Amino acid sequence: MVQPGPPQTSHGNPAGYRAGSTAMGFLFNLDTDRAAPLYSRHPINLEPHVAVREAFRRMNDQGRGAVLICRAGVLVGIFTERDALALLADGADLDVAIEQVMTANPVALSEDDTVATAIAKMSTGGYRRLPIIDSDGRPTGFLKANSILHFLVDHFPATVYNLPPTPHHATGTREGA
Repeated sequence: MVQPGPPQTSHGNPAGYRAGSTAMGFLFNLDTDRAAPLYSRHPINLEPHVAVREAFRRMNDQGRGAVLICRAGVLVGIFTERDALALLADGADLDVAIEQVMTANPVALSEDDTVATAIAKMSTGGYRRLPIIDSDGRPTGFLKANSILHFLVDHFPATVYNLPPTPHHATGTREGA
C-alpha cells in the first residue's frame, strides 16, 4: 500500500513551507520548485534559413534578447543579443542564414527541471537565458537570469530590499539621525 506524502501547497511544496520563511525552506524550494513557472512563454522561433537581419528585426520589434532556431518545431539553435553584438562588431553580412551564426544545440532546460538545476546550468555556462523545451524538444519558453533574481527576492525580500545602493561601500554619514 502506498503511503500518502505530506499535504502539498499549490506550488507542489509540502504544506508549511513558505517563501522567505527560513534558509532551510529556501534550500528546499531550490531543489523542489520547478523552473517552469518562472519562465516567459512565447519565445520567438525562427527557421534556420531566416536571415540574420530578420532575426534582428524580430528581436527589436518584440523587445527580446534572443531567438530560438527550430527545424520542424524542434530546437536546433539559439541566437542572442551577445551574438548580435559580436556580428555587428565584426561587420558581418546580415543577410546570411541564421543557422550559419547561431549557437547550435544550445543548453536547455526541460519543463520539469528545478530552479537549482537552472541556476547550475546558467552559472556553469555563463548564460543569461536558457530555452525551456518539452519532452519532444519543442521550445515552450525562456528562463531569464532576472527571473531567477525575482525568485531570490521573493524568498529574501528584507535582505534584498534593505541593501545599500553599493553594498560593499560604507556610508560616510549615519542615516536617520
